[in-house]
Amino acid sequence: MPPADSPRIVAIANQKGGVGKTTTAVNLAAALALAGERVLVIDLDPQGNASTALGMDWQQRQWTIYHVLCGDCRLAEAAMPTGVDWLTCVPATVDLAALEVELSESSGRELLLREILAQLDGFLANRRPGIVLIDCPPALGLLTLNALAAADSLLVPLQAEFLALEGLSHLLRTVDSVTARINPALFVDGVLMTMVDRRNNLCSAVVDDARSYLGDLVYRTEIPRNIRLSEAPSHGMPVAVYDPRCAGAQAYAALADEFLARHRAWQQGSHRHG
Repeated sequence: MPPADSPRIVAIANQKGGVGKTTTAVNLAAALALAGERVLVIDLDPQGNASTALGMDWQQRQWTIYHVLCGDCRLAEAAMPTGVDWLTCVPATVDLAALEVELSESSGRELLLREILAQLDGFLANRRPGIVLIDCPPALGLLTLNALAAADSLLVPLQAEFLALEGLSHLLRTVDSVTARINPALFVDGVLMTMVDRRNNLCSAVVDDARSYLGDLVYRTEIPRNIRLSEAPSHGMPVAVYDPRCAGAQAYAALADEFLARHRAWQQGSHRHG
């Protein structure tokens, strides 16, 4: 059982792009913060889309996760406020893309983020996050490996489309390798069905197949295709701020409730997923 005050560190990953990974990181984080949780988003994707979606201009990103990983600043120094109370973000820029090359000869390079997250004590007591969400790049390279090595659990956004489960099996094999070699405590928190349109027969069949194959590993909440979810990042806002009444915002609020129920089970040492 983890200590009662341990932050929950969750990697949000899928090696396939365009599945709603960053959308989930940003909007789950905002929904959790609006529910009263102190949340830190770590943007580990060189595209920096999570940072943009949380309203951070490129010019504002003086310190980024690249600087933290290089030892130029501490995690707390790089964490920036967002437009949502209790939600902060360590941003990313394209500099992060160079890190894999720069660290190619470094021993222990896959453990850098784990060591850095030990610095959460460096946050002031009233700013120390209880939940850390890591937005991973759409690849199973060094950055994603760092996230899996540092995380307590993995949340997998899975687009409701043909071949989705095939890509998931590849990711889960990577998780098995990480638990065997680097992080034996890592477990799969859940699979989240995204871009769901129940009017589409193929989409419904994929969701039903996922639930049949994975059981209660799949979150009950489904994230629908929703134009407001697509629009919100261009305004630098999570959807809960941009349009709190839309279907996308309501779905992420429901996901936050379900996530917190699983989080409480984790705190009590009784999570069911492995």
